[in-house]
Amino acid sequence: MSRRALGPLLLAPLAAQAQSFTPASAPNQPLAQIAQSRGFTYGCAVTARLLADEPEFAALVAQEAGLLVPEYEAKFDTLQPEPGRFDTAPLDALLRWAEHFRKPVRGHALVWHNALPDWVAPALAESRARAQAVMEAHFDHVLAHTSTRIRDWDVVNEPIANPPGSDVPEPAGNSGDLRDSPWLRGLGPDYVAIALRAARQRDATLRLTLNDYGVEADSPPAEEKRRRLLRLLRSLRDRNVPLDAVGIQGHLQMREAFSPAIFRTFVQNIRALGLQVLITELDVREVRPPVGDFVARDAAVALRVHEFASAAFEGGARTLLTWGISDRWSWLHREQTVALDPGDVHRGLPYDWELNRKQMWRALARAFLGQGVG
Repeated sequence: MSRRALGPLLLAPLAAQAQSFTPASAPNQPLAQIAQSRGFTYGCAVTARLLADEPEFAALVAQEAGLLVPEYEAKFDTLQPEPGRFDTAPLDALLRWAEHFRKPVRGHALVWHNALPDWVAPALAESRARAQAVMEAHFDHVLAHTSTRIRDWDVVNEPIANPPGSDVPEPAGNSGDLRDSPWLRGLGPDYVAIALRAARQRDATLRLTLNDYGVEADSPPAEEKRRRLLRLLRSLRDRNVPLDAVGIQGHLQMREAFSPAIFRTFVQNIRALGLQVLITELDVREVRPPVGDFVARDAAVALRVHEFASAAFEGGARTLLTWGISDRWSWLHREQTVALDPGDVHRGLPYDWELNRKQMWRALARAFLGQGVG
């Protein structure tokens, strides 16, 4: 798809900001190299299919990323589609590619309310003992299989309930901090601690990460979700539950306000608990319909990304991954619930559809270097 095929768009006042991140405003080096020069890590989400079937995708990842995360190959429904039958072939293919290019891989995700095969929810509902047996059997196989190749796992993904006003709020009647999920119903509110302890029992040196989203914006729902997440983290700490890191996904939305000071303080509050902070799934959703031409849209996205990444780094985060590398292969145009109208795509990743570096790429480079907008 070419820029011409996407059709004309209206100009916007944002065009005046278009020169904020010019090609000369960042070094002509891979993002991973720029990040590493300042003690940071840059990576991105990948799939084994794209690495095998899309040479341009594989070349971009090999060039730019210093850390990989499987987009779906390490999720429950892929790894254990039937009780006791594990299929690690897609994940193994990804791991072999990563090993060839000497890139570490982090795991995503052991316990999540989504990406579960049909048999899991009924099994978890049978009894607490059955639910714990399902979790532990999955951990036994997966953590043993990946022990030499994955040293950081999202052990629990998205445990916090979405407050009222969120895109997808929790159903009325659920007033707790935890999201209603098959794991919560099967094991009770201590399921997060149970999962973290089970992972630590199986691997004493694995980095255990709790990953969530919806905590980035300057809005009442995001503020409440930040409070809920901090309450959970403090409770885990008070009970000596093993936890090493918190992943903040960073699926940003341009329709939401953002305060660097608020977000920086939130990251600092997590760090004050002795936990590392990672940005795990950064991308940007534009407003619908987008405002301005491509240059203006890219400028607006880049400014938001620079604000967000800089605040995260100032707060103490040292790792940032984007959820993909190019708009061409992004879930933001594959997933109909978030996609723009036909003929247009969100410009929310470092490379555009035609694999050109965008202002977002340069914004990330400058944030890694501790530089302002320029």
